[in-house]
Amino acid sequence: MDLRIISLGTLAANPLWDEPAPVRTGHATTTLIGVGDRKILIDPGLPEVALAARLYERAGLRPGASTDVFLTCFKPDMTRGLRLFDRAQWWIHETERESIGLVLAETLHRAAQQGDLASAEGEDEPNPLDALRERVAQLRNCRPAPDRLADRVDLFPLPGATPGLCGLLLALPNHTILICSDAVPDGQHLAQGRVLDDAANVDQARESFAEAVEVADLLVCGRDGMVLNPTKRPF
Repeated sequence: MDLRIISLGTLAANPLWDEPAPVRTGHATTTLIGVGDRKILIDPGLPEVALAARLYERAGLRPGASTDVFLTCFKPDMTRGLRLFDRAQWWIHETERESIGLVLAETLHRAAQQGDLASAEGEDEPNPLDALRERVAQLRNCRPAPDRLADRVDLFPLPGATPGLCGLLLALPNHTILICSDAVPDGQHLAQGRVLDDAANVDQARESFAEAVEVADLLVCGRDGMVLNPTKRPF
């Protein structure tokens, strides 16, 4: 198995840096797992041009080489470059797919009712309905992921930051690696035992945080690189 970080993510606003409001464009850490002849890309959060460049720089691959894309959740920060990988199979945890699907359907319905008014404001203005329809279409193309995505690559549900957020647990001979997304945003949150303030369910997020720390030797954080679990012995 080969694992490499393609791009380091960042939060739009990091409360640990005294940022109460967004000061940058947030995007997720993007990771690539090679298992046999499969290339599984996790959370393509950068814009398409930037992500294609990072993928080639870090792995020597073009987007068409990816066989699978796994989304830990359906935040825009995790999906911004998704269209690059239209030849790959897209996966997401079933709970996340169902929960965000309801939200998107309701939002699209409300926006469609107001669509005539929005279009009347000016034909040159971007139509928010188009963006919503694309999000719905992308979610429809995401299949519910099986419990075992590949050999030694298992789903590890980490709900809280979003209702169905799900990481990937990599069982290697001498240690475990958990791709944990926003369940553990970065090394600073890990050291302070903090979850995201805007989590959908803070109590649930804290439980998932504790589970991540309990099970993994190394954690690939949602907005950081790979960090050593401070509660584990060095190996």
